[in-house]
Amino acid sequence: MNKELIINAAPTGVEIALLENKKLVELHHEKMDASFAVGDLYLGKVKKLIPGLNAAFIDVGFEKDAFLHYTDLSPFARSLLKFTQQCIADKSENSFDFSKFEVEPEIIKTGKINEVLNGKPNVLVQILKEPIAAKGPRLSCEISLPGRFVVITPFNDIVAVSKKIHSSEERKRLQKIVEAIKIKNFGVIVRTAAEGKNATELHEDFNHLLQTWKSIQKNLQNALAPSKILSEEDKTTSILRDLLTEDFNHIITNDKNIYNDTLSYIQKIAPDKQDIVAHYHNGIPIFDQYGITKQVKSSFGKTVNLPSGAYLIIEHTEALHVVDVNSGYKSISNNQEENALETNMEAAEEIARQLRLRDIGGIIVVDFIDMKLPDNKRRVQEAIEDFMHTDRAKHAVLPISKFGLMQITRQRMRPEMNINTSEICPSCNGTGKVASTILLQDEIEKRLHYLLTHQHKNLTIFVHPIVYSHLTKGIFSIAWKWRRKLKTNIKVKPSNDYYFTEFRFFDSNEEEIKF
Repeated sequence: MNKELIINAAPTGVEIALLENKKLVELHHEKMDASFAVGDLYLGKVKKLIPGLNAAFIDVGFEKDAFLHYTDLSPFARSLLKFTQQCIADKSENSFDFSKFEVEPEIIKTGKINEVLNGKPNVLVQILKEPIAAKGPRLSCEISLPGRFVVITPFNDIVAVSKKIHSSEERKRLQKIVEAIKIKNFGVIVRTAAEGKNATELHEDFNHLLQTWKSIQKNLQNALAPSKILSEEDKTTSILRDLLTEDFNHIITNDKNIYNDTLSYIQKIAPDKQDIVAHYHNGIPIFDQYGITKQVKSSFGKTVNLPSGAYLIIEHTEALHVVDVNSGYKSISNNQEENALETNMEAAEEIARQLRLRDIGGIIVVDFIDMKLPDNKRRVQEAIEDFMHTDRAKHAVLPISKFGLMQITRQRMRPEMNINTSEICPSCNGTGKVASTILLQDEIEKRLHYLLTHQHKNLTIFVHPIVYSHLTKGIFSIAWKWRRKLKTNIKVKPSNDYYFTEFRFFDSNEEEIKF
């Protein structure tokens, strides 16, 4: 698969587009003043305990208190609280040796949050979900630091290998390497990207994360809640960290600083792939050059058209998203079942792309075109599962019901991507109404009178081609009558750039006359 990452730096922030085989599949926008991103670590202050919800509201500096449920506390919550207080009270220049930290007993799964956070202490928390709409961030106390090949989780000694690595021999090899390099009080999760990597590469990644953990310890010293302790890497770097594979072909950016940062990151994690990074400095906007702008305009909005003429209607409600599949104008055969299957298979690929592109989360209900054969229903389900295989968000797909509906659940970590693809009508300025065309001729003549009284001569009027044909029709046309009536040279010219009721005046020097 051909993968390209196009990075557009603008004054308001950075836009990142991921293309797979030239098709846009992910679009990220990182604002310059972005805060409370997933993965950020904060020292929070417990503001309110809600026993009925078995949850707590934590002040992390956001306008609304963040939400922490008991199930997100981590079994090692008491160890985390002890570690937090110990770091805050530490006055030494060098942070203490974490490998000698005494881990507290685990909390029980069915416990109460007020038993753990009694006294409303300050606690180190990690952003689990960004603020969405009127909700504050969602938090977790299960601290994890992701690297290129491994993820470290403090306060435990577990070693786990990604289930996406199917070879049992490779899993055993990676487990042995990690068990040899890890130190006490750190659990390690081996990521899929580690497959085939040697001990040196894994050790370097592990040591880099250890330095990050030491930075957290240092930043906690004398810290006052609420305060940010550690920022997740910027989206460009985090996307590269999570997505960079052997089939990544190009990383192109129009910003020199991002280019240098990306190049240094690639040189660090994959020196043999540094040639894929390029700096774009053509005059055409980078998203226009790579066809992203056109894809954004065609991919967002209520209606999404498919090549066969079929189309999707995507609606959002408070509780769920609804996708309606509608058949097109092309038919592969006279068999209704075959046509329905073909359209549904085409729609399945686009639905998987739309969920990923818009980052649609929660419950999604898809109304496919009715099929009678169970085998065909199963084929559509298998197809959408296959197309969603590359989706990094957790998801589940249920079989098509007897009503022709498929239910999908998908995890959402950030606000849904909504882009308004419609533009304000230049004729009506969004009101839905335009001036009567009968009055257009009178309006032009009135403006002509005004200009002539202000000593403008030899005027040229540019109008829409249809209006032009109306004004110049016949020997004794309206334009001819204006020239005779006003006793001056008046030219009328057509322009395809103008909308129907638009007209503009130019003087003899071909300069536009502003009113």
